[in-house]
Amino acid sequence: MTLAAETHGFLSPTGVEIAFLLVGLVTFGAALVTVTTRQLVHAALWLVVTLGGLAVEYLLLTAEFIAWVQVLIYVGSVVVLLLFGLMLTKAPIGRSPDADSGNRWAALAVALTAAAALVWVVVDAFRTTWIDLDGPAAGSTKVTGESLFQNWVLPFEALSVLLLAALVGAIVLSRKAKANANATQAGAAADRVRADRARADRARADRADTAATAAEPGKDGVR
Repeated sequence: MTLAAETHGFLSPTGVEIAFLLVGLVTFGAALVTVTTRQLVHAALWLVVTLGGLAVEYLLLTAEFIAWVQVLIYVGSVVVLLLFGLMLTKAPIGRSPDADSGNRWAALAVALTAAAALVWVVVDAFRTTWIDLDGPAAGSTKVTGESLFQNWVLPFEALSVLLLAALVGAIVLSRKAKANANATQAGAAADRVRADRARADRARADRADTAATAAEPGKDGVR
């Protein structure tokens, strides 16, 4: 006697699918907070939650290697680079009114258009592709390494150059801000020196006037 294989449909999801949906909702919420908050440090920390949620999603899809790469590179490197950039450029820690450029609706339209295009591309490319969660892991180091360094080596190197450019830009901005601060301090010191000299000149002039007045005949009872 053979037993028919049990199947489930859309209305009877498995535990993995439920966890995938819940983590996806948390990740989506963290992404919204990242782009809507006006505190830059909070945005960077919420970005950590967003990227961590994506790593959990990769784990649920049996892509363990991609998940750990997500944590090591994006959470451990990109976010740290952003925080260093904020510290080097002396960005405001609290609420920053300058964080909103005023082009909110244009940015929202571009974001929705990009999201719709991305969803359409993914659905069109993988509509007939299914991941066997009970089969061998599809995200092993060997398979991922071959795909990365054979098909995606140019975008990988471009991302490295982009991160290097961001770090160099942060250093340049910090040096410029430091030079401006030094120039401001030097100008303030020069103003203080000029003010001290002016006070000293006035004091000498007052003493000379007092001495000349005292030496004139007929002053202070002297005839």
